[in-house]
Amino acid sequence: MASLRDIQKRIDSTTKTKQITKAMEMVSASKMSRAEENAKSFVPYSEKMQEVVASIANSNIDMDDVHPMLQEREVKKTGYFVITSDQGLAGAYNSSVLKKLYETIQENHQSTEEYMIIVVGRVGYEFFQKRGMPVVKSVLGMADQPNFNDIKELASETVQMFVDEEIDELTIYYNHYVSAISQVVTSKQLLPLVNMDEQANNDTSEYEYEPNQKQILEVLLPQYAESLIYGALLDGKASEHAARMTAMRSATDNANELIDDLTLSYNRARQAAITQEITEIIGGVAALE
Repeated sequence: MASLRDIQKRIDSTTKTKQITKAMEMVSASKMSRAEENAKSFVPYSEKMQEVVASIANSNIDMDDVHPMLQEREVKKTGYFVITSDQGLAGAYNSSVLKKLYETIQENHQSTEEYMIIVVGRVGYEFFQKRGMPVVKSVLGMADQPNFNDIKELASETVQMFVDEEIDELTIYYNHYVSAISQVVTSKQLLPLVNMDEQANNDTSEYEYEPNQKQILEVLLPQYAESLIYGALLDGKASEHAARMTAMRSATDNANELIDDLTLSYNRARQAAITQEITEIIGGVAALE
């Protein structure tokens, strides 16, 4: 049985750990609240951008002038854009999305020549680097509350890779924020932009275009694709803070349970020591009589 001193040391160290996890939980809760607000406030802009793009893409434009971002082509090389965090202690936030992407790559590709990976977050970057998988672009040290400038260069370069036919399709993997206790691993095809007919059918607005639809589309389509990446990043950040808050809350609860068990063990050991001392005293008195 452990000594009283050993048990007390474990109680003290666990108590200090609990204080840390509790503080991290509170910090993550604060960050999550703001990140959730950022993600939700971006939705109206994204939906309006999608509405306008769909309207132009499905208007009477000469098919010879269709933008390459709207055209499906033979897939010779696939691009995967994955959003992870720069730090751990977030439960299954990183492992779930990395596992899904890793399994997809193993199932669909025989060679590293068939795909390339674009990564946001140190955890994802190190995961793929250790496995010798082709990470062509990355952003590390992303802010907890990112703005568009933080991702603009990477998003723009990624979209340009598709336009230049370095990749023939682009799929994004990230954690979609559902609630504080629920995040769902999500994969979406970003490029080429398809199903515009369905999106336009829901739009009853009428637009007048100046100078013309083709020129507007050439400017708007890359911006739209970049906005999809930024929206996924905001969604992923809200999920990250929520996952870390939940993980730290669970760690705090586990620490409380461990402290209760250790305190019970301490009291039992202390009671046994006192009983032993009393027995020895009584034995000593009896021996003197």
